[in-house]
Amino acid sequence: MKVDLHIHTKTGSDGALPVEEVMAEARRRGITTMSVTDHDSVAAQEKARKLAREYNICYITGIELNVTFQPPQGKAISLDFLGYQFNADNIALNEKLKTMREHREWRAAEIMKRVNAEFGREGIPLLTEEDMGNIRESVDGAFGRPHIANYLVKRGTVSTVQEAFDRYLIKCDVPKFPLSLEDASQLVRQAGGLLVLAHPNDPNGTSMVAISRELGEQTRIIEKSMMEYIDGVECWHYRHDRAAVAYYLAFARQNRLIATGGSDCHQKPVVMGTVVVPADVPAQFGT
Repeated sequence: MKVDLHIHTKTGSDGALPVEEVMAEARRRGITTMSVTDHDSVAAQEKARKLAREYNICYITGIELNVTFQPPQGKAISLDFLGYQFNADNIALNEKLKTMREHREWRAAEIMKRVNAEFGREGIPLLTEEDMGNIRESVDGAFGRPHIANYLVKRGTVSTVQEAFDRYLIKCDVPKFPLSLEDASQLVRQAGGLLVLAHPNDPNGTSMVAISRELGEQTRIIEKSMMEYIDGVECWHYRHDRAAVAYYLAFARQNRLIATGGSDCHQKPVVMGTVVVPADVPAQFGT
């Protein structure tokens, strides 16, 4: 059995492939249980469920929500939470996601204004309305900084996506939609789902590492500020080392939280099914 509960698509957010190709690739790779967890979007869920039935894949509804988390001390940070097994047609959830999409559009426009200001100072040709239209045409799912970065590479302004972030997109960033953990939990749970803290010890991503690299300190903060809002923790992730996996698995068991895992595949490259997630993980969802 192969289990992957963290996969993105171009249909819903920032994956490289549309949901149809993602599902076909999952079948080719022998994945038996999976979840598409696009950022702040359920656009791919209906098609994913349909194709999963055709391919005889056990499918769990999913989403990844970006949350503004306020720790007990210090400034607020950005964290990701995975929602599972909810009703993707829930009205309150979809209304909130619509508001978040609209904020993404506004945020992207503001980021591009700031990028143009940097270009002006450096004597680089500014992004035109035509450029901005071309960027929007490249977006199938949720509009975000990766779409701008990819366009800057295509335009020849930078050589790589990483360079685009290092030179412009980090400096020119605009805050994401301020979704609180309490709100995220309420949205997912009222839609019948479960909320899971994503990749808590990812050293290069949106994680608890922004507060502390010490695993014990991370879990102390989770115990103090998150337990009433979450149902699980993502233990297996491609940027979790063995120590982090073992520590968070023990933490989940001690606190009667579900333990999930996945590749976090954006098809850049295609790594679906490469993170070893135990075969008994889906049983936590009753599958």
